[in-house]
Amino acid sequence: MEITKKDVVNLVKAKTDLSAKTTGEVVDALLEVITEALADGDSVRFTGFGTFSVTERAARTGKNPRTGEMIEIAASKSVSFKAGKSLKDKVNA
Repeated sequence: MEITKKDVVNLVKAKTDLSAKTTGEVVDALLEVITEALADGDSVRFTGFGTFSVTERAARTGKNPRTGEMIEIAASKSVSFKAGKSLKDKVNA
């Protein structure tokens, strides 16, 4: 099963006394704050839940699987998530 952003808004709305519009704005603001922090190279930690961080991948030489040709893969950044203990315990329960 997959939960969409709309589902998250509805689930948070059901757990709070907020309207659907306000809940949507809060979820959007949270995602925007996380995105901006990661774009600035900061990590975002939710104690017990986990940590979002930016990792850097060095440039490297790869192989095109279709042609076998060697290609240069540019350096890039990627977002990683490390689950916290409470989240791991809940998922493994």
